[in-house]
Amino acid sequence: MGLRGILGFEYGIVQAPLGPDISGPELVAAVANAGGLGLLRAPDWEDPDYVRERIRKTRTLTNKPFGIGVILAFPHKENVKAILDEKVAVLQLYWGECSKELVLEAHKAGVKVVPQIGSYEEAKRAADAGVDAIIVQGREAGGHVIGQDGLITLLPRVVDLVRGRDIAVIAAGGIVDERGYVAALALGAQGVSLGTRFLATEESYAHPTYKRKLIEFDQTEYTDIFGRARWPGAPHRVLATPFFMEWKALPSHENETNQPVIGRTIIHGREREVRRFAGTVPNATTTGDIESMAMYAGQSIGLIKEILPAGEVLKKIVEGAQRLINQQFAPVN
Repeated sequence: MGLRGILGFEYGIVQAPLGPDISGPELVAAVANAGGLGLLRAPDWEDPDYVRERIRKTRTLTNKPFGIGVILAFPHKENVKAILDEKVAVLQLYWGECSKELVLEAHKAGVKVVPQIGSYEEAKRAADAGVDAIIVQGREAGGHVIGQDGLITLLPRVVDLVRGRDIAVIAAGGIVDERGYVAALALGAQGVSLGTRFLATEESYAHPTYKRKLIEFDQTEYTDIFGRARWPGAPHRVLATPFFMEWKALPSHENETNQPVIGRTIIHGREREVRRFAGTVPNATTTGDIESMAMYAGQSIGLIKEILPAGEVLKKIVEGAQRLINQQFAPVN
């Protein structure tokens, strides 16, 4: 029926690694305990001891396998070494070249490699590198968006590309419920990756105001105004908050470096100032002008009506998908 798991997990549902630290041990363990693939997020700087501590903390909350996401655009070699030493189930990669050498090294440690891609060319390189699965991200996705193609056109092309190879295809971008899951299956995916839906859960480490805005707002915009100095050339999709609508035409030469400090936060154990237009989303520790901070979200935001426990999100999607397939797509006698 297409609802069997991927990569050895019970269900083909992935909780995306929500940056910079929104998918912590509590969220990842809740997803793992419910039969999905939960993904921690590694820091955007080298801190292998902290990475080990996050992995071990998650293992105190679940005895199921899980993974961790790494952004290749930032320093990561020591973090990856720690991840492989800890033998987590899945190394998820994004925003950079997934090399054959890295895949071989991970496989030697018994770790599966799953890059997220945003174009057909990137999918081809990943497949040739020998990865275990590919997450295909459509432009509908929230947070940082690497490609320009919509999911409905890119996904089937990648499915055709890897046909006959032992590579699972996972759909990402604008999927929040059973209808998105079944649509992705119809396009040939074996699983789905959800970011915004898991952001709006009880266990997510997002600030309560951020979670509330995910319910209140139903519009997003694709932009580049947040975090230009720290991560240049990295467009993203955010909630169309009043702050964003006021500043969305920010001149291209402006960035966060000369802006006022609007808050403080602790990210992966480090205290930070938050400047206006920083790409840092507010987590549970953040103080200051929360309403003026970046709030990443996918285009399907209008479909999220409540904050739920992560396990319940997963259960509703799986059961809803089974019902939908049986009722609407089962053969008529």
